[in-house]
Amino acid sequence: MSHLAPTGKWDARYIGPVPHDAAYYSKCMLGGVLACGTTHAALTPLDVAKCNMQVDPAKYKGLTSGLATLIREEGQTGIWKGFGPTLVGYSLQGMFKYGLYEIFKDQYMNLAGEELSNKYKPAIWLVGSASAEVFADIALCPLEMTKVKIQTSPSGTFPTAFGAALAEMSKTKAETRYPFGSLVPLWSRQIPYTMAKFCFYEKIVQLFYTHVFPEPKETYAKTTQLGITFASGYLAGVVCAVVSHPADTVVSLMGKPANKGKSIGAIASETGIVTLATKGLGTRVLMIGTLTGFQWWIYDSFKASMGLGTTGGK
Repeated sequence: MSHLAPTGKWDARYIGPVPHDAAYYSKCMLGGVLACGTTHAALTPLDVAKCNMQVDPAKYKGLTSGLATLIREEGQTGIWKGFGPTLVGYSLQGMFKYGLYEIFKDQYMNLAGEELSNKYKPAIWLVGSASAEVFADIALCPLEMTKVKIQTSPSGTFPTAFGAALAEMSKTKAETRYPFGSLVPLWSRQIPYTMAKFCFYEKIVQLFYTHVFPEPKETYAKTTQLGITFASGYLAGVVCAVVSHPADTVVSLMGKPANKGKSIGAIASETGIVTLATKGLGTRVLMIGTLTGFQWWIYDSFKASMGLGTTGGK
């Protein structure tokens, strides 16, 4: 379709197969809810194991043994701790992450103009995704703090039911720093993660459609387009995991009772950069690679079903 707005000027909102209007952005927000909420919730057992490996590496030495320890001590419910706040928190995060990314990307492209937008696409992707994540993490933070507290507290010391856990976090906010005490480390984890997630995804998709599938994107079957989406998302996810892992470890350690009242800098200094960067990384690479691949696949499947087309291209 034409890249021109009804006014006759170039407009990024008219580049795709359908105009980017309020209905388009709303559908993207709903796609983000489905993409992030369902995938994060489904991987709760991996997340529980990863958080405990970061907080108590002497006890939880690896993914398989960590899961076995949790099941032995707490039963099958032990590996699903934090499911509620994970589902709600990451649904909210996904809504803003994907929906606002589409909005910010279009706005920044229009500010830059057609020539600069084409010349500096990666910069647009980076700034657009970072801007979206700032707001996404504000929505996520109270629920992420609750999730980590549920998952890393010794059995019987903290409520595991969603409502009771939220109430307890609110009651003890002087010591837990609820609801936004983890916002800065969350930003330091999630903003680089999301910038890598969106920028590398868009770039890898671009490479696929330039070098492997060089015909016009719309000539390929939806199954092919969604296969490219998943492969690009998975590869981008591996990069994301490595980039954001040190901050992820800090977020987990903040929920440890022994670290109550300590500053972020003190926790990081005591733990050491090597441990921050590597403990639980293998599990997180597996988790985030799979997670990111499926998130992009669910998001683009939903967009395609709504007639919005898949994300990215040449």
